[in-house]
Amino acid sequence: MAEPTSWLLVEAGWEVADGSGELIGEVIAVIGDQDADIFDGLRIEAEGGEERYVPAESVAEIAEGRVALAVDLAELSESPAEDEPGGVEISRDRDAEP
Repeated sequence: MAEPTSWLLVEAGWEVADGSGELIGEVIAVIGDQDADIFDGLRIEAEGGEERYVPAESVAEIAEGRVALAVDLAELSESPAEDEPGGVEISRDRDAEP
């Protein structure tokens, strides 16, 4: 089992599992304020291509390559723009100099 990791390391393409452990999609974007270390949530693409917003409080665990939710897909907003806070999308450049 992978070690838990920081929200700052989450990348687009990581797997997303629901509260029962079933894979439900992948991360599209991480929303937050990197400078203030405030994690607002994730935008995910669920199976079938529908996009959902996952508020930070619905994230149970983050491990390398996978985000586990504390809720089921049906409990997430179908319209990400309605619930999404004003944070910015965060992305990591693995090839950047440290």
